[in-house]
Amino acid sequence: MAYTEDHIALAAEYALGTLDADERAQVETMMAVDEAFAEIVQGWSYRLGVLNQMVGSVEPRPIVWENIRSEIARTALAQEPPVLAEASPPPPVPESSSLQTAEAPTESSQSAEVQHPEAGPPETSRPEPDALPDITPQFIPQVHAPDINVVRAPQAPVVDDSNVIRLEGRVKRWRSVASAAAALAAALLVTLSLQILLPDALPGALRPAPRIQTVEVKTPAAPLAASAQYVALLQGQGGGPAFILTIDGATRNFTVRKVGATPEPGKSFELWLISDKLPRPRSLGVIGASDFTARPLLASYDAEVVNGATYAVTVEQAGGSPSGQPTSAPVFSGKLIETVPPAPAKK
Repeated sequence: MAYTEDHIALAAEYALGTLDADERAQVETMMAVDEAFAEIVQGWSYRLGVLNQMVGSVEPRPIVWENIRSEIARTALAQEPPVLAEASPPPPVPESSSLQTAEAPTESSQSAEVQHPEAGPPETSRPEPDALPDITPQFIPQVHAPDINVVRAPQAPVVDDSNVIRLEGRVKRWRSVASAAAALAAALLVTLSLQILLPDALPGALRPAPRIQTVEVKTPAAPLAASAQYVALLQGQGGGPAFILTIDGATRNFTVRKVGATPEPGKSFELWLISDKLPRPRSLGVIGASDFTARPLLASYDAEVVNGATYAVTVEQAGGSPSGQPTSAPVFSGKLIETVPPAPAKK
């Protein structure tokens, strides 16, 4: 069944409690015969029930109950029908007067008969022209004819105010729905504000679920001591220095200085990092023909590997080893030693 806006407004007002007794009875009857309409009313009751959770119970003052009792008594007294006074019966007519009135003509007639026992037939008396006839007056109610002007007067037309009453009812319902919607919006705004600012002030059912955010923190490798300088003297079996390897502890850039090594024609010197923590030697590149060769290749190794490794130089074909592994035994090697201590930390 499709429900109009009036049905929905009526359900909302019933849930809000703003209907009078007749309208509430109408809604309860509709709920009893229509389950869908009852579900609409229950939906409004669930939406507006949040307002009850935001408002605490308040005990009314004693004077409120006294006013209610006096109003109920006054209304009950006003609804009682008025008692009509009984009409008093007409006073009874005394019997003596009626008897005297009835006996008077009889006595007069008897006296007339006694006074004229011998008289002949009575002479017919001619009535005087000014004499009034002895006639008992009779009161006959007179019925007047209706006034033509009054009968023909047009009656006042009956104004049909059903539309006005229906419109007033709709306006009342829409005002109630608007008030309920405004109250619901205000309650939702307050609830959202409290969920953001003061979630502990809300009941347990209205508190937002705690947000758990997992943050992965990568611990960087311990760098070499800041501003420390490390040097390795690469020398052969004869004991003479061939290369000097210098490593900056802050940037891990290394520099190879050629001291006494002379490359063979068609060959190249290649530098290797050898450590027991690595499965095989790692190439650090070909040493150039100039006196200084700089490389930034140690930044990807741990400080412990860099400090404890052995640095060796092999003789490879021009351009370095094609397989990435040394093809001959090292001719020069050495380990790092710290030449400049790191700067003390500032307190």
